[in-house]
Amino acid sequence: MRRGYLAASAFAVGAALIAAPLAGTATAANDPGAAKANSHWLATKLKPDGTLDNPSGGSLPDHGLMLDVLFAMHAAGEGTRAEPIVKFLDDQGHATDYFTWDGLAPGAGYDKIIVGGAVAKTLVAAQVSGRNPRAFDGYDLVAETQGAIMRKGPDKGRISDYSKDPALADAVSNNANMFGQALGVIGLAAAGANDRLAIDKLLTQQCSEGYFRVLFSYIPTKETGDHVTPDGRKVSTCDEGKPLGLSPTDGDATGLALSALLAAKKAGAAGLDAPIAKTVSWLKANQKPGGGWGGGVGTEAPNTNSTGLIVQALVDIGGADAAVDKGVRYLKSAQANAAADAGNKLAGELGAIAYDPASYEAARSSGISGVDTWIRASAQASLGLSQVGFYSLAKGETLPPATGVPETPAPTTQPHKPAPKPKKFVTPRASTGARVSTVAAITTPVAATPAARLGAYLTNRLVGGDHVEVTEDGKTYVDYDATADVVLALRALDQQPDSVARASQFLLKPESVQAYAHGAPYEQGEASYAEPLAKLVLVAQFSKSDAAGPLRADLVKLRGADGEFTDTGSFADADRTVERHAWAVLATAADPGPAVELLLSRQCADGTFPKHLDTAECGSGDLAATAAAVTALVARPHTDTAPPTRRPDAWTERRVSAFVSAVGALGVRPTGEGLVTGEGGETDVALSAAVAAARQTAGLDASGTARSLGKLVQADGGFAKASGGETDLPTSSAAAQGIAGRSWLTAADSPLSPAIRLPLTTGTDTPVLAAAQSDDQPAWVIWGLAGLAALLLLTAIALVFVLRRFTKKKGVTP
Repeated sequence: MRRGYLAASAFAVGAALIAAPLAGTATAANDPGAAKANSHWLATKLKPDGTLDNPSGGSLPDHGLMLDVLFAMHAAGEGTRAEPIVKFLDDQGHATDYFTWDGLAPGAGYDKIIVGGAVAKTLVAAQVSGRNPRAFDGYDLVAETQGAIMRKGPDKGRISDYSKDPALADAVSNNANMFGQALGVIGLAAAGANDRLAIDKLLTQQCSEGYFRVLFSYIPTKETGDHVTPDGRKVSTCDEGKPLGLSPTDGDATGLALSALLAAKKAGAAGLDAPIAKTVSWLKANQKPGGGWGGGVGTEAPNTNSTGLIVQALVDIGGADAAVDKGVRYLKSAQANAAADAGNKLAGELGAIAYDPASYEAARSSGISGVDTWIRASAQASLGLSQVGFYSLAKGETLPPATGVPETPAPTTQPHKPAPKPKKFVTPRASTGARVSTVAAITTPVAATPAARLGAYLTNRLVGGDHVEVTEDGKTYVDYDATADVVLALRALDQQPDSVARASQFLLKPESVQAYAHGAPYEQGEASYAEPLAKLVLVAQFSKSDAAGPLRADLVKLRGADGEFTDTGSFADADRTVERHAWAVLATAADPGPAVELLLSRQCADGTFPKHLDTAECGSGDLAATAAAVTALVARPHTDTAPPTRRPDAWTERRVSAFVSAVGALGVRPTGEGLVTGEGGETDVALSAAVAAARQTAGLDASGTARSLGKLVQADGGFAKASGGETDLPTSSAAAQGIAGRSWLTAADSPLSPAIRLPLTTGTDTPVLAAAQSDDQPAWVIWGLAGLAALLLLTAIALVFVLRRFTKKKGVTP
């Protein structure tokens, strides 16, 4: 039973801050030599055509990162090294692959779909490169950026993702964030085309403390007017989003927003002194003792990526010399340099900047691990060493040419032959920021792995980046159960860690726990629900949250003397399913009490488990319930020790026998492709994934299911419930374990581990599993082949006997 509840809306009134405008020129020393050395290193990472591979795979390069590198090179006075990038984008016509959907689905009309943040970032890149921004790759980027600013409706003033073709409007979700908003304000200011709507919309995303959030989040409202959606929601201000957990601090967004406000002010915009002063005050107050700054959710710890962006902005405003000097020292403490690294593993990587000083120290002895992260960190960190503000950068002002810095030749360009473009597409979400990891915009090329594509699809279903919503009877509710399923699915896939962190944080908020697990505000008295509590326990354990203990205690209160978990409250779940019981067993794996014995007592004669726990006797049960029971039976609290192939000390012979027979029953239904089909022969995606995951926890191979399901991924990265149908979120969440080829129970950071591994070794009284150890070949195939081999052997013996008798009778010497 799913329980979705309308998130309560609340409004916070921010007090106006009146402060004297900050002015002046920074006296803190920059380090042009360090910035230029970093540009030299970055140039060695570019391919000859100026591209960088997308870490998610696919035929399209990482355009956003290429532009970050371009900014860093020009800021350091090394713009000639960035020429391959701008030639690829402008001369060879690939900029549109970035700010439209045409690169993902060429010739399908998707050049009419504009990614707002990407077009704004490309505008700034054209200006920084000295190209004509009004004729870049055949586009007037100033006009395109202005066109992406919504002039009416709920997104009024927001630089947005939209379709110029009304027929494609429903295909586009507006996922534009503050990075794109700030870059748009910068680009238009540099073009002498300040847009007050865009500036004012940017200001709404500043909280009263002075920081900016990264996501434009919708909230329910009773207001009326053009700014309200048909289902009664509006884009919240930063302060309005705080009570709902929608406005976490974000250092990257704050630093870039400060650069945008300064650019707008220099281009003539009025009334920005107070918000600029608030921003500077917050940044200075939130600098870490070591001199660095952190980013947003998932990147809160100090890092060079965030620090470089913030230092650049503080230098631009002036009056923050002490903070800037500390920031520069922090940046340089993570940079490979000749004085310290001439004789170690970084000797060939001089100029590179690690994500943080600890990563740099580790690389000195072991070398660079994860070069993509180093490139991302270097590109943005270098801005803090060059100390050229974004407005000045867009106006062509950079550091002077290098003097005394050893030259490293820039990559030479080669005749370009465009690679074949994919014929399918996924719904893209442009990444217009410059952080190492982002939760705001997920774009995954079609050629990426099925797991990456599914991870992007699931993440893009999270409203505001942290929860699922459902609309029923014209009202929109938070679907906590679907949100928990998405979190566990992403855990199994090992994808989108920032999104997992945000959604987990949302689920574990007190108000979410009260709504999901206790029925607030609908329950009139005390109420508790076992399955929601169990899922919350597992989410909390994955996140290593202290909330796990109290949540587990609430769940244990629902367990009776017979081991059954019984909901309380008016909306109690009366279905008593085995799957619901299995969730509770998993969440109390450290001390399951009689719950396991109750589960064992319900096993059917053929090794399966019934759908409902109140089934006392059965000949054959339900495959989904059996998969859930297998997972519950095999789980133990996490340990790094490999699961044994003998009966664990805590297990009874009955439990081992029940487990073995249940796993064997799971091997009967899958086809040779590792899929489970329905009565009509159609593939049951969710059931296939559940069976594969349960078998994998038992130590059997699930790769066949992963390969087969990978062929069924829809164009948008999700899965349809039935062949030819529309993408379905529950089915897509359920498919994750099958696509991953593993259960979330065996995923990274799982709070649980398998307690036993099949096949069992000899020396146990428990029967050894006779099913196939690969889901590519079900048991009946193995036994069938064995029978056929025996029949052929008997036939051969008979033939030899007949031939011998025949030859002796004819008098032929054998």
